[in-house]
Amino acid sequence: MKDVLVVGAGPAGMMAAITAAENGARVTLLEKMQRVGRKMLITGKGRCNLTNAAPVPELIRQFKGNGAFLNSAFAAFDNEDAMRFFEQQGVPVKVERGGRVFPVSDKAADCVEAMLARLHELGVAVRTGEAVAAVLTREGRAAGVCTAAGEEIAADAVILAVGGASYPGTGSTGDGYEIARQLGHTVTRILPSLVPLETEEHWPRDVQGLSLRNVRVKLLVDGRERQEMFGEMMFTHFGVTGPIILSLSRTAAQVLADGAFVELEIDLKPALTPEKLAARILRDFEKYQRKQVKNALVDLLPHRLIPVLIDAAYLDGEKFVHQVTQEERHRLAEALKHLVLTVTRTRPLAEAIVTAGGVCVKEIDPRTMESRLVPRLYFAGELVDVDAFTGGYNLQAAFSMGVAAGSYSVWNDD
Repeated sequence: MKDVLVVGAGPAGMMAAITAAENGARVTLLEKMQRVGRKMLITGKGRCNLTNAAPVPELIRQFKGNGAFLNSAFAAFDNEDAMRFFEQQGVPVKVERGGRVFPVSDKAADCVEAMLARLHELGVAVRTGEAVAAVLTREGRAAGVCTAAGEEIAADAVILAVGGASYPGTGSTGDGYEIARQLGHTVTRILPSLVPLETEEHWPRDVQGLSLRNVRVKLLVDGRERQEMFGEMMFTHFGVTGPIILSLSRTAAQVLADGAFVELEIDLKPALTPEKLAARILRDFEKYQRKQVKNALVDLLPHRLIPVLIDAAYLDGEKFVHQVTQEERHRLAEALKHLVLTVTRTRPLAEAIVTAGGVCVKEIDPRTMESRLVPRLYFAGELVDVDAFTGGYNLQAAFSMGVAAGSYSVWNDD
């Protein structure tokens, strides 16, 4: 019987431990926090967006840069397998808008408890409050770990699934990067991903808490469009957040780190062509021709956003509508289609949902998750340089990589 040591009891680590045990290994799972699955408990705003029901090729497309690395792992354990796993553990799931999969209970704790119950059922030794300082090697192969307390634990295979550097309060403090470097692995540039953005303009704080649905936002880099998203966003005291902002943030973080000038261009009326929007404004102004401009935009905009658009269009809000010129109406239409914010920085990595960057995928076998540099060492989860948009994709990657690492750590006779 092989001894497999899994470091990190997040979604990837727990799935790796479960899989290794199901394949006949004697498994020990080390977690430095006092409770397993801490980060999983807060995913999906505490509801746990387990995976996404989209076809696998579409899942892969949601990963920026290194999605192809996951082809083999997803082929072996895909979203259908993930849903089936939780159903079998007594956690029924449902599919919501955008293919997002959640437990029917809307409780992330149910998912964590189900995985923990399966670990106990399989006889996995779960040791919490156990931080790992280094991976031990013998003749160039992984042979165990040394804990922060100085204890050496021997194993036939070691799976590192300690997470990235986002939400450090859950245990993801980035220490896995240093462990990987000690073993000769390359760690790519670490940046926040799925993170809110701070803006130079102060007006977002005046409308903080205001959510906008069905808007289109373009990410402009040095004046050129780099990326575009449609959906929901929200203004905050520091700038902007929400699903489409988070999806744009990975690219924003990269180009900001390179010193680029970054802007967001918001189209508040993406369903209307410029011509139709001009006609709509004219119709509304005819309806409210005896009112002041500041009171004539109630059908077009949320009340709190009206002063922002008046300023952006260089209009006099006190002016009566029947006095507004065609040029002023044109400026209003332009502001509605091209409301610009300057991005100064992302929020800190500690506030990011996931980490962009990690252990270089070129140094990991994509089929087995085994290190190409250190035999019998495996990687899984956010520690690896793969990350995706919001929607359940990152958790699916964690599960799939965990299954691959857990399986091959037992099957490998090298």
